[in-house]
Amino acid sequence: MKAEVVRIGNSRGIRIPKPILEQCGFRDTVELRVEKDHLVITSSHSPREGWEEMFRAAGPSTPDELLLDSLPANEFDREDWRW
Repeated sequence: MKAEVVRIGNSRGIRIPKPILEQCGFRDTVELRVEKDHLVITSSHSPREGWEEMFRAAGPSTPDELLLDSLPANEFDREDWRW
């Protein structure tokens, strides 16, 4: 598909058809980058988007256990370390 580059003030822009916007999941903002001689446009996501769903999928949290108490004392623990 070809798109016309149009003048927007001192800049240039292209119009992206609605079906392409929907297919790509583009919303109000996008990420732009150049790779070699290509312009790459990707969806802009918030840094923690989807975390809540992933935490729920991981299951309920359980209390953490101190694993150090189960290890036998070594020479440093017996001689050098003092609280």
